[in-house]
Amino acid sequence: MNYTQRDPLGMYKARGNPPLGPSTRHGPGPELMGADTLIGNSVFNGSDEDIGSIKEIMLDMRSGRIGYAVLSFGGFLSMGTKLFAVPWDALSLDVEKKRFLLDVDKERLKAAPGFDADNWPNMANADWADSIHSYYGVAPQSPDRPV
Repeated sequence: MNYTQRDPLGMYKARGNPPLGPSTRHGPGPELMGADTLIGNSVFNGSDEDIGSIKEIMLDMRSGRIGYAVLSFGGFLSMGTKLFAVPWDALSLDVEKKRFLLDVDKERLKAAPGFDADNWPNMANADWADSIHSYYGVAPQSPDRPV
C-alpha cells in the first residue's frame, strides 16, 4: 500500500480533469506529507529490488526533524524480521512509483546494523547515531545531534 491509498483525510486525492494526482497545487504532497500515510510504504533500491517497508518514523523531539525511518526486512509473518533505523536523509521519494528509494544493495542491507522489535537501540546516543549515519553515507542533520 502506498501513501495515496492510505489517505483517510483525502490530502492526496487526485483532482482535476483528467485527475492530476498529488501535486503542490492540490494538497500538501509531495513536499510535505502526512507521517501516518508513509508508514507501510515500500522501499526499493537502485536495482529496483524491494528492500523492505517503513514500519515507523522517528522524530527528533528537540529539533522537530525526522531522524530515522525504521525499515523492516526479511522474516515471515513478522517472525525473524530484522529492523533497521535508516537516517531520513538517506531516503528519497519516488513520486512516480509512490515509494521510497534507498541507495543500498540487498546484501549491504542484510549486513547493516539492525535490531529486533524487543531490543531497540538507544537512538539518542551520539556514537550510535554516528555509526548509523556513516553506514548509510549521510551526515547527521545538525551539530546538535544525535540525528
